[in-house]
Order: sequence, then C-alpha cells, then structure tokens
Amino acid sequence: MTSTDVRTDAEDSGPSGYAAARLRLLQEGAQSGPPRRSALAELTDEWLAGLFTAAADGLRGISLVAVGGYGRSELSPRSDLDLLLLHDGGDAKTIAALADRMWYPVWDMGLALDHSVRTPGQARKTAAEDLKVQLGLLDARHIAGDLGLTTGLRTAVLADWRNQAPKRLPELQELCTERAERQGELQYLLEPDLKEARGGLRDATALRAVAASWLADAPREGLDDARRRLLDVRDALHLTTGRATDRLALQEQDQVAAELGLLDADTLLRQVYEAARVISYASDVTWREVGRVLRSRAVRPRLRAMLGGSKPAPERSPLAEGVVEQDGEVVLARAARPERDPVLPLRAAAAAAQAGLPLSLHAVRRLASHVRPLPTPWPAEARQQLVTLLGSGRPTVDVWEALEAEGLITQLLPDWERVRCRPQRNAVHIWTVDRHLIETAVRASELTRRVGRPDLLLVAALLHDIGKGWPGDHSVAGEIIARDVATRIGFDRDDVAVLATLVRHHLLLVDTATRRDLEDPATVRSVAEAVGSQSTLELLHALTESDALATGPAAWSSWRGSLVTDLVKRVAAVLAGVVPADPEDAAPTAEQERLAVEAFRTGGPVLSLRAQTETPADSEGEPAEPEPLGVELLIAVPDQSGVLPAVAGVLAMHRLTVRTAELRTLDLPDGVEGSVLLLDWRVAAEYGSLPQAARLRADLVRALDGSLDIATRLAERDAAYPRRRGWVAPPARVTVASSAASRHATVIEVRAHDAPGLLHRIGRALEKAGVQVRSAHVSTLGANAVDAFYVTTGAGVPLPGEEAASVARMLEEALRA
Repeated sequence: MTSTDVRTDAEDSGPSGYAAARLRLLQEGAQSGPPRRSALAELTDEWLAGLFTAAADGLRGISLVAVGGYGRSELSPRSDLDLLLLHDGGDAKTIAALADRMWYPVWDMGLALDHSVRTPGQARKTAAEDLKVQLGLLDARHIAGDLGLTTGLRTAVLADWRNQAPKRLPELQELCTERAERQGELQYLLEPDLKEARGGLRDATALRAVAASWLADAPREGLDDARRRLLDVRDALHLTTGRATDRLALQEQDQVAAELGLLDADTLLRQVYEAARVISYASDVTWREVGRVLRSRAVRPRLRAMLGGSKPAPERSPLAEGVVEQDGEVVLARAARPERDPVLPLRAAAAAAQAGLPLSLHAVRRLASHVRPLPTPWPAEARQQLVTLLGSGRPTVDVWEALEAEGLITQLLPDWERVRCRPQRNAVHIWTVDRHLIETAVRASELTRRVGRPDLLLVAALLHDIGKGWPGDHSVAGEIIARDVATRIGFDRDDVAVLATLVRHHLLLVDTATRRDLEDPATVRSVAEAVGSQSTLELLHALTESDALATGPAAWSSWRGSLVTDLVKRVAAVLAGVVPADPEDAAPTAEQERLAVEAFRTGGPVLSLRAQTETPADSEGEPAEPEPLGVELLIAVPDQSGVLPAVAGVLAMHRLTVRTAELRTLDLPDGVEGSVLLLDWRVAAEYGSLPQAARLRADLVRALDGSLDIATRLAERDAAYPRRRGWVAPPARVTVASSAASRHATVIEVRAHDAPGLLHRIGRALEKAGVQVRSAHVSTLGANAVDAFYVTTGAGVPLPGEEAASVARMLEEALRA
C-alpha cells in the first residue's frame, strides 16, 4: 500500500479512517525509517487539517502549527503530538471552543498530546521565559489555517533566537550538562535512554538550535546518519513494546534488533553507541566553538580600542615540535607538515593531553587526511609519544576520542576496530570495551610510581582486553594480538614478552586471590611460574588494580585489594632468589676511554654529541627522509662533586629532554692513575634544533665552577613561560631498594612526573645530603621519570639502613615541595 492510498483512506473515513490508515502504515514492512516517519507526519497533518477546517468553520486569523519533533516531521509510532493553536487575539470564547473541537478527537484516538493556545506575542513572550518552549518553536511548521500568521511567528522566533543567542546558548549548554549528569552517557549505558542521555536525540536537537543561531555550527559529517539511526531504533522500540518509551531495556533489545534486521542485541547496542559517540563529539566541538565565539565577542571591542582599531593577531604558544596552543585549543604550527611527519598525530595528542587542552577539529581532520602511516616498527619517538598520551591522566579520554572520531586510532592501531563501541554484557562493567581500556590507562597513570616500567604498564592497560573482539578466551586471544601490536609499536623482544604475559595473565592475581587457598604452596608457586620475574609481578599488580578500578565500583574493594596484596607478597618471596646483574660490571668502550683520558689530561669536561637516525621506507618501498631518534651525549669530567646536577641543569636550560642516562665512575686505563666520571645520555630537543656542542661545554664549565646559577635561570624561565597542566600528577615517590640490589652501594629509586630540571633537582638534593653518587640510571618513559641512584658514604661504602631511609625521605620532600 502506498502513502497515497493511506491518505485516501484517511480522507474518506474521518477519524476511524485515520486510525486504520495509521495502523496499516506502521505494520507494513515495505516502509521504515525516515520515509515512514515522514509519511506518518503527512498522514497526521491531513487528518488534523480536516479537523481544523471543520472546527474553524471559516474563522480567520488562526492557524494550527506543529512544533518540536512533530514540527520536524519526525513522528515515531508512539510520539506525542506537539501542537500550537495560533490566533491573532480574537474572541477568547470562540478560540477556546475551537481548541476543544481540535483536542478532544486527538485524545479520543488515544494519542498523547502536548498543546497550547497563544497569540504570536504570547508565544514569543513564553519562549523568552522558557527555553524549552523556544526550542520547540524553532521547528514550527504550518499545518492549516492562516499561513501568514504561522510564517510571521516563525520569522519572529528565529530573529529573537539569533538576537538573544549570546544569552540563551549558555543556558542551553547548562541544560544539556544537567541532563547528562542525570541520565549518563548514551554511548556506555546498557539500558540507555535514547532521548535524554548525553549523545541522544535531545543533544541532536540542541545542535540544530545552535546552528539556527548562526553563532556556531556542529561538525556535519555523520551527524545526520547518527540522528537517523537513533530515531530508527526508537521507532522499533515503540513498535515492539507498544509503549511511548525511549529507554532501551535489556529484555527488549533482542526484539528491537530483530525489528531492525540486525544480527543480535550486541550489534544493536554497538550501532547505538556509535551514533551516540558521533553526537557527543559533535556536541563537545560545538559548545567549545560557542564558548570561543562568545569570549571573542566580549574581548574584541576592548582589544580593538587598545590597539587603535586594528584586529589583534591570535597568540600562539609552542607545545611541541609542530604543535602550538591557540585560543584554548591545540592546533598545528604553520610550519607543520603532516605528510612528512608520521609521528605528528601522536605528538600533538600527547601535547594536548599533557596541557589539558582539546585538539582542534581542524587539526585532527588535517592530520587524518594528510598524515602518512607510521613505519613498522614505529620509530622510538612515536612509542614515547603514545606512552606520554596514555600517561596523561583524565585529559587522555577527550584527546583519544577526538582522534577516534576522525579514524586516527584505527589507523594507528587497526586491532582497535574490533573493540570500538563494543558493549559488555556484565553488570559490573560500566564502560564499553574500548572506553574501559582507556579508563584503565587513566587509572594506571596514577600508579606509575609503583612500577619500574611505567611504559609497559600503560601499554598493557591499553591492550589487556583487546582480545574481547575475538571469539574464545579473550586473554588467550589478547596475548597473540598484544605480541603483534607491541612488535609493531617498536618494543624489543624482551618487552614484547612482558606485555604478552601481562595481557595473558591480567586476571591471574585477582582470580587466584579470591578463588584459591593462598596457604597452599602450590597456589603461590603456580603464580610465580606464570609471572616469571619480580618486575613483571610489580607490573601485573598495578595492572590488576587499574583494571578493577576502571571496571566499576563493584569490581574493587579494600578486601579484594588486601587479598591481592597478600598474594603478591607471597609470590615475591618465591621470586626473591633472582639477583639482578650489577650494572657496574659493564666494560667501557674505546670511545668512552678516549674521552676519559682527555678529560683527565685537560682537567675539564669533554663531550661528544652523535645524532642517531633511521631511514624508513616510504609506501612504495623507496628510502624516505631520515627520522631523528635522538642524540647520544657522552661527557667525561674529572671526578668531583656537583657533576650530576650541573650537567642535568645545563641540559634543562637548553631545553634538552633526557630520555636515558647513565653516570658511573670510570677507572683510567693501565699506566694512568686516577678516575673520571663518565656520563652516557640519550637526549632530544623539546622543539627546534639542537644546541652547539661548544655552547653546551661552555655552560657546563661555568656550572661546575659556580659562575652559572642554574636554579635561578630555570626558575626565571618557568615564571616567564609557565607550563599548562590539565591534570594533577601523582606525587613523587622515593624508596630504598633491597640490599640485594648492589653489594657496593645503596640504591635509591625515584619515580616522579618528568619535568624540566627534575634531574637537576634530584642531583642537588643528593649533594645536599652529603652522599656520593657512584652511578645513576635514568629513564624517561612517556611522562614518567624512573631513576635509580647508586650512592655511598664519603668512605665509599653503602649507607647504613637508617641513613638511607633518611636520605630517601629528604629527597622525596624536596621533590614534593
């Protein structure tokens, strides 16, 4: 039956004909989605127009107007009819009688009705007082009666909306925020409200209102399709339940999926989540743009007056190579070339997350359309930037979602597609699989001080449930995927094995602790055999807690935590027989010996800078431009106090990031009496080019002789260019390692948030404590510094236990100050 046949039945049969035609329209399978909604609205228009014509009986200056969803011709099977009887102020009794003749037939049909009777002036006044009324009137559509009256109201309402937008849009944003807090995120809920939850139909309507204001507009790509998908699901929900409901309950999802021709309820939810994610991201971008425009309007007149009428240039502050901050967003630098810099998306994302700023929509789209794929394996910088992004705390979520919205995440990590928007049929879980993985990384970023390899912890957090996109045991499938991903990212063989172990056994500790007898030696022994090493156990403990905290409040408790901690202590005892090799046993290279002899002969520092690059192949297999991996910095200096803080301070002054560092005392070759300090560091410029080696040496000489006040210089720079932080990093943690770590020295471990001058501050604190630094092993893993300092007394022996604890406390206090 065609829509023309349906309308003919309605016209011929009056209300009963409308009811029959409506029923046939909703039951026929040939028509669904937007065509059915439009046909239902058109059918209802003709029925109501007939009622109006009969009720008005020739009255002039009156019209019937559809508003809200009905005004948009988006009638779902059980939708309310939102109607306005508009009049020019005629006789009140006549108008009231006409309204009764209109409304009662609708009620008699059993249809829900939201109605009002107003003059244009009254409608505008009510809209000015009630934002919801104003939003409904923005979609006003003429049904019957005086077309001029309806057109005049529409024109006036739109003009009012645009004139009052600077005031009304913040009110609308607040309304959306309050609703989201009450209803939650549509893209994560197992029983979502398709209309009221964040990312639902209400938000889609709000975006239309913003666009109508001419003040800002939403990203349009995919938005109409997302809105259509949610409306289709609501139609199917109404048809299967026979109720006017917007809540997609668990027990109804299979029926709704069948109505839509989908495979199962999981497929249904995934489509709902994908649609909600598009709307949520569009809302974030749109409201950010609204705020920017309103701030600009408020500031511009004052700035122009100060600048004599000229337009101020936007201020741009560098954040990383090719990345700047402008107007509260992270954008690409003018000189950035995404097509030649495959690491740029990760570098921009890490910079944005570290600063707590959003990535601009234009920047993300430019990256998505122009950046070339990363080589396999990834260059070291790409891996470090990924770790920095994952370790940036709560801001990571918004930055990750921005990358995902434009397809950059699946471009970087193709295996992500299988877990994206995947629902979890478990009441304990409050997130989809992909959001749970990011949430686990956020939680893990708070525990990075507890582990020696925070980079492995953060990547394991990202991958631990990656196997849920495949059939079978997700831990087993995940282990295989994790090996492949870790290898492509560029981890070495040993690190790949650790990551695979963490993913394979990420449930081992909590399952064993809560389901097995911890007093049984076989239980503890089996866990020790699976874990294999103390460092892996440390990582697995932190991953277990991060995973549970990211799952939901029901997944972790003090009781569960105490059981897991007890198990970890028992397993650690089994593994305690493995003693790490002494790092001091490594023999120096010929280059190191040459520098050491020259430093001893000249009595001053000698340094060597050597750039390290790799030449990846382009997409056609031809060699591409070399990509920097960093610079190896070798420094030899006669044995003296203050070397560590001096070198670290000079590097910080020159904006050089320390990626890895080693410091040790080196005995000179046979025939030469004496020793020198040898520093073997890997450094990289934060942005820009590297300084000249001669400048580094000159500043180092001044730092060692006391003529260069490094602390003051660093403090002045920080005051002039304060760094933005979008999250509060966990406090530094300083511990004393077991005496088994070294026979010759006391090992003090420092875990802290990496920042310019951190190593300089550590070195100064150790100098102040009066200890000798025999060697230092410094690693910067993403945004985390993991340092180990081998210290002795002035006599060259390990510190007594109490003195070591005192030095650790003093250093921790200095870093937290």
